[in-house]
Amino acid sequence: MCDFSQYGGRSEDWLAVEKTLPANTFDLSKDAVELKNIVNSTREEASAGVLKTLAPQLKIETYDIPTRDGSSIQARSYRPLSKPESEKLAVCLYFHGGGFIFGTLSGEDAACSSLALKSGIVVLNVNYRHTPEHIFPTAWLDAQDSFAWLHANISVPTINGDASKVVVGGVSAGGQLTASLVLEKHLGKSEVLKGLPEIAGQILIIPALATMTTYNDGPQKKMKSPEISSYKENENAPVLPLKTCEYFTSYLKIESPPAFNDTKLNIANATTEDAKGLPPTVFGIAGLDPLRDEGLLYAKTLAEAGVPTDIRLFKGVPHGFRRYGTALKASAEWDRAFEEGVLWAIGKPQATGKFDVKVVCE
Repeated sequence: MCDFSQYGGRSEDWLAVEKTLPANTFDLSKDAVELKNIVNSTREEASAGVLKTLAPQLKIETYDIPTRDGSSIQARSYRPLSKPESEKLAVCLYFHGGGFIFGTLSGEDAACSSLALKSGIVVLNVNYRHTPEHIFPTAWLDAQDSFAWLHANISVPTINGDASKVVVGGVSAGGQLTASLVLEKHLGKSEVLKGLPEIAGQILIIPALATMTTYNDGPQKKMKSPEISSYKENENAPVLPLKTCEYFTSYLKIESPPAFNDTKLNIANATTEDAKGLPPTVFGIAGLDPLRDEGLLYAKTLAEAGVPTDIRLFKGVPHGFRRYGTALKASAEWDRAFEEGVLWAIGKPQATGKFDVKVVCE
């Protein structure tokens, strides 16, 4: 039985930031589309300021990706101009966070540009479809379709990627899309993914890996006590309290509780046998997050299954803390988890077989 309560609590950095916040989470009383527009606009404005300084160093291109239902989604690539056009680079297929409701291409320009430049890779930023207009499992299928599109177009000049060095990475909801894509490809559960090159690695930052409706029969059963679980400890945590998790999940319109071993919604319940042979995996997990335990439990499963893992615990900060930038020391550690993680994964690291959690900030 597990106890991860030592990773809880607030850091001094966070306590200072929290005092400045008008509310501890989003205004859930607003119409969902209105709230989405407000949040997306704020994200895009912040991202645009950073992009102004980074864009001259990059070749940036936008694409339309056809989806299996006859529609299309957009994606954007960022390739460092410092790299020769003829050089095949590693690629990170990137899925943003936002509870499946928030997120745009432009809102991720800053993060993806910085990652491309600091790691010397191509980043492909995918704008999968969102709720409330598009319900489960649209985003999951869009993620798979974008992976297939990337491999079909990996040699176009604006990407020119190395098919053997494709890492998939995501934040929060995007972490769930990432983990599901990687697991379903590994288990041969998606026709779209069959026959495509193996994935070089995955980056899971504050990932959602279990569904709330079956949580008590999954992650909760592996904890010493419900009282020390992250669902209880962080029930009223800032940014993402459980009520906000419920709000986001409600718009997915999942018709019935998923199976215990569902590979789209209950990835954390995968067995060690399921996990054997998965690619190197980086975890970035926030201590002050209801999703903390499911992330750590999945990390433990992978480590014990012989998967190379790099498990980083951002102690003292809540879910989605990166939005507060340099006010938190942990923000730099978030960036490093991505930047170092991609290079670590494509370097073909060896597994230790140990569940080694590194507390990278307090």
